[in-house]
Amino acid sequence: MEDNLFGQDWEIEPAGGETGKAFVAIHEDEKFFLKKNSSPFLAALSVEKIVPKLIWTRRVENGDVITAQKWVDNGQTLTVREMRESRVAKLLGKIHQSEALRDMLQRIEKKDYSRFHLLDSVTENIGRLNRVDTKVAEAYRYLLANVEGLKEERHVVCHGDVNHNNWLVSEGDELYLVDWDGAMLADPANDIGVLLYQYIPYSEWETWLEKYGQTLTREFYTRIKWFSICQVLRAMNWQFEHNREAELARLDLLLKKIIEDDEVYVKLCE
Repeated sequence: MEDNLFGQDWEIEPAGGETGKAFVAIHEDEKFFLKKNSSPFLAALSVEKIVPKLIWTRRVENGDVITAQKWVDNGQTLTVREMRESRVAKLLGKIHQSEALRDMLQRIEKKDYSRFHLLDSVTENIGRLNRVDTKVAEAYRYLLANVEGLKEERHVVCHGDVNHNNWLVSEGDELYLVDWDGAMLADPANDIGVLLYQYIPYSEWETWLEKYGQTLTREFYTRIKWFSICQVLRAMNWQFEHNREAELARLDLLLKKIIEDDEVYVKLCE
């Protein structure tokens, strides 16, 4: 993004990130987080205080739509351990339970993804993933074997990437979930499962889910496992496309954990 899109009195620098669409800007001693072509859904998230406050939206001469959000001074992403805190569960629960957000995303994005749609997206790229990971074939067979019998819940607003780096805490201890480019309407297990498997010890699943607003049952565990495998395979494909070998290796270990460890299910069956 060039400074002259706004004028010479703007100082604009890249903010990092995968897409190259995010920037830090300073204008008249005010600091902003700018992003190119964000979803209009950002406005609804701002109203609900899910993301830092949206200040304005502007279309520039080259056709890009730029959004400006309040800069979070001294903001910090959550650590792996902090993901276990009840406020994470409560905020995710608030998002999933919001009818206002659901209605808005449905009108704007039209991205309502059933388990069959998500499985199709895995199927498109499963061949190349098989060549780099021996666990992929086993995971894919599990998805195929269990897709018909899976009982989906009512679709809600799902973030799609609840990695700890997307959770931001302000200096005033306000918690935000940022980077909504992958937002979709889907079974809430798409978000919950990968979060639980990555960050929450099995002994704390039941308590964490109570804070979120969900009872841990065998049926719910089955949904968590299926959608988690699906989401990890989709993420692995993205990492493979972008040649990110370290992240691909991390996801490989996560996939192995999900497939092989049924400790929670065993306890639920006792």
